[in-house]
Amino acid sequence: MLSVFKRELFSFLNSLTAYITIGLFFLACGLMLWFFPDTSILDYGYAELDGFFSLVPFLFMFLIPAITMRSFAEERKEGTYVLLVTKPVTDLQIILAKYLACVVLILIALLPTLIYYYSVYQLGLPKGNIDSGAVTGSYIGLILLGCAFTAAGVFSSSLTKNQIVAFAIAVFLCFFTYTGFNSLSKIQALQGIEAFIANLGINEHYQSISRGVLDTRDVVYFISFIMVFLGLTRLILGGRKW
Repeated sequence: MLSVFKRELFSFLNSLTAYITIGLFFLACGLMLWFFPDTSILDYGYAELDGFFSLVPFLFMFLIPAITMRSFAEERKEGTYVLLVTKPVTDLQIILAKYLACVVLILIALLPTLIYYYSVYQLGLPKGNIDSGAVTGSYIGLILLGCAFTAAGVFSSSLTKNQIVAFAIAVFLCFFTYTGFNSLSKIQALQGIEAFIANLGINEHYQSISRGVLDTRDVVYFISFIMVFLGLTRLILGGRKW
């Protein structure tokens, strides 16, 4: 499993696509945080990163599918998956190795954004006038969100040999699981169970963690979400004749 993880991670790091994708993500975050009038901290006038943490999930909907789309789609297109399964590793180990490699890349993409926290910390009047607890909670929420989207992206990549199709499916799954249930809960015919429906979506649990309170129910939700999509990936791969 470790050899598959290293192979997957280094194949990402040795490709220009990974650096371009992560660079565009960092650039988009910077532009929205400092330059765009509607989201700029300088125009807002308060030392907080709420706008940043509300925008990143939507950037994740494109960043993560761009990273995960090649996980299995490329292997199947080039026929290298047949060679991979001949190694002494199980389907689950292959899935976990590819999944963890993608998660590491997401963490690498998030790491430079800590400079935004440092900048706002220094710009606050007085210096340090920022809710560090809420920021910590929001970063934990982003990491869990990234892990959840990655699981959905890996699943999408197992469905097809075409990376573009895998990307499109992953974008749809990420968008729907993040915002779709909230939209469904507002339908008049579903009044009375709107809270239950909203709780099925990621956004409700992400916002809960972003408040700085780490609730066990939210953590269990994210772990369950990840396990469901990785389980579906194993089901898809195990049901095919390669």
